[in-house]
Amino acid sequence: MTSQEPSGDGRDETASERADRNWDELMQELRVTQTGSQILTGFLLTLPFQQRFADLRPDQVAIYLVLVALALAATALVVAPVSLHRVLFRRRRKPELVSAANRLAQVGLLTLALVITGTALFVFDVVAGRTAALISAGLAVVVLLGLWVLLPRLLGRT
Repeated sequence: MTSQEPSGDGRDETASERADRNWDELMQELRVTQTGSQILTGFLLTLPFQQRFADLRPDQVAIYLVLVALALAATALVVAPVSLHRVLFRRRRKPELVSAANRLAQVGLLTLALVITGTALFVFDVVAGRTAALISAGLAVVVLLGLWVLLPRLLGRT
């Protein structure tokens, strides 16, 4: 469609222009997320090569392995839109691409939240004990819910 259509947010843009803008905005968001998830994944992948890793209890090793799996999944989810773009590039499928990438980003953020919370749990458990670990994980959940869920909803109402 080549005619200008209101987008509902006061912009005067075509559906193609809107899809391009949405894609660009999503890519900017994912650049930050990709970097963070990749750094966190890299940190987790180095731990088995540390001397103290052999001292972990079996439950800590289990937590660690779950975190590695989640970190790898989070990285895959937030990088997947790049692969989608490569496959769908120049096929005039930008609205579908934006929709799929948005869903992948949302699931990736949820997975990343689990990794962040679990990493707090793991590190505090190893360093300060299980009680400190549970408190830190609980605080991580509260902070992430506040910043990633509640704040955007509050701002969306105004």
